[in-house]
Amino acid sequence: MPRKSNTSIGAALFRARRLSDSENRRGMRTSLREGIPANIIANVLGGPLQTAFLLYLGFNSEQIGLIAAIPSLSLIIQIFIAFGMQRWSNRRLLVSLFGIAHRTLWVSTGLIPLLFPEASWFWIYVVLYMLSFFCAQSAGVIWTSLMADIVPYAVRGRYFGIRNTIHWAVASLTLLLGGQWMERVTGGEGFAYLFIVGAVCVVWNGWELAHYPNPPFERSESGSSAALLLKPLRDGAFLPSTLFITLFLLVQNVVVPLFSYAMLNILHLSYSAVTLITMFQNVVMMFSYIYWGNLNAKFPARTLLLWTFPLIAASCVVWLGMAALPALAVLVAAHLLLGFGLGGYNLLVFNFLIGDTPKSERPIYVAVFSALTGFAGFIGPIIGGWLFKLAVEGPAWVSRYGVVLVCGLVMLLLSAVVAPPLFRATSGPRSNERR
Repeated sequence: MPRKSNTSIGAALFRARRLSDSENRRGMRTSLREGIPANIIANVLGGPLQTAFLLYLGFNSEQIGLIAAIPSLSLIIQIFIAFGMQRWSNRRLLVSLFGIAHRTLWVSTGLIPLLFPEASWFWIYVVLYMLSFFCAQSAGVIWTSLMADIVPYAVRGRYFGIRNTIHWAVASLTLLLGGQWMERVTGGEGFAYLFIVGAVCVVWNGWELAHYPNPPFERSESGSSAALLLKPLRDGAFLPSTLFITLFLLVQNVVVPLFSYAMLNILHLSYSAVTLITMFQNVVMMFSYIYWGNLNAKFPARTLLLWTFPLIAASCVVWLGMAALPALAVLVAAHLLLGFGLGGYNLLVFNFLIGDTPKSERPIYVAVFSALTGFAGFIGPIIGGWLFKLAVEGPAWVSRYGVVLVCGLVMLLLSAVVAPPLFRATSGPRSNERR
């Protein structure tokens, strides 16, 4: 009888493991599919095509800088969502609701010139866009927690490398087609079709979101909300790294989100040229994800992050080349470095958050990281919009490459002097996931 009992238990455990593996694989495939319409929406309504739409609406550099800062400002909502997750258990439902609301609100900004007087366009766009990204960031912290449970630790680097490569291929193709479309069909008609494409993808994306698996959520044992919030703030490995990234992103976001504005409005490049340059950056990111993912299978994310900061800084420093070289050649070099650096950063910081943080407290760690870096991302573009406005009144070289160059030099100094002792202090995940 004991032997039969042990056999039954073993068979039950085997079936449970097979079921878990099946759910994980289904979730990973769903994540691949779901990201395709999400990236189409992000690239027909965001990036250089969003900048073009904002210029079409008549917004200036300061207004565009404020709008570029909204996604980062909205990250603060993740703190409250992390607390709420201690009571909510259905992560699939929440991701679906917030994700659909985010993209629906974003698509609705296309109706602004049709339904409202011109004097109100800016503030209506700001309100809709802000609500949209509050929903996006709410979905983001829940989705991060969900994917950490779906994707096994051993394959995370390679899986997200492949996933991001596929999605950036979609993003690049979308940008290419969108830029060519806007060259042929200019003005309101051209933008109308872009928003129609976005609306169709909202439906597709919502369908895929509803098909994620819904594994049980492991709640924190910290007790009160204050104790939960203090966990990441008292973490001697997590907090210094996060504060450095916050400072680095503050400087980075002064200029990088306004690259499209500078190319369109200061360097006077065409829609197709700007989208082709941005597409080139996305192609570089696409291939870099596989490279960084393979490296992450051998080295900790913290160590590899050290390699990404100088690349992002160099993408700004090379703008100095416009003093002697054609602007297009310099921009291609800048976006090559930016694509490779951002590809590594995006993949590695995600793996750092889901690999170097305790499982039960992961949502609050992600939320604190997002709130701090989001504040930097909010302030940066506002400062950048103001600086570009001031630069127009100075010598031509200041607006063409001076502002970007200074920020690049500051980032280079931070990555060479401040980052190494912080990111080499500890390495590898502190959770039990590797084992």
